[in-house]
Amino acid sequence: MINTIDISKYLEIYPETSGLYPQKLEQIGEKYHQKGYLSKEELYQLAHLNSTRSSYHVKKNPAARVEKVTEVTYQLEDEFCQLALLVSLQGVGTPTASAILTSLDDATYAVVDTRVWATLYKLGYFDREKERFKPDDYLKMIELIRKIAKQEGFKVAEVGYALFAYDVIHREGTLH
Repeated sequence: MINTIDISKYLEIYPETSGLYPQKLEQIGEKYHQKGYLSKEELYQLAHLNSTRSSYHVKKNPAARVEKVTEVTYQLEDEFCQLALLVSLQGVGTPTASAILTSLDDATYAVVDTRVWATLYKLGYFDREKERFKPDDYLKMIELIRKIAKQEGFKVAEVGYALFAYDVIHREGTLH
């Protein structure tokens, strides 16, 4: 059986979690839209919002590569290809790639990570827990998140934030 959560309740709780700041993500997305690419520093800022532990790896990428990869990603329509291209950059895993896409369009994308998967697992959408994600995993999650967003009348990103907050509140034991 598939359960649901009170999206509004967990969106209210979200600012109290360690989750990224949606307004800062939106500001980076505005720069991305203006130029059609992210600079190395902008990508680092976004990666740092999403994962302070691994963001320093982004600095290992040549600046021109970051700009080219994010420019090509911006022009692509296929979500798998966007994700696959983004994760080719050092320091960018699927969760950070999801944040990059969400910075561009929070009505279509959501930031996902272990906590979001865990909530979807607890709600009965998946049959096993997972700690690492590939682009295909994101596509599975985003399909469900979009469905929930449509049913509940929220932006896709808002549902992602609520799922994150749900896990923060209900997790038993450590995250990893």
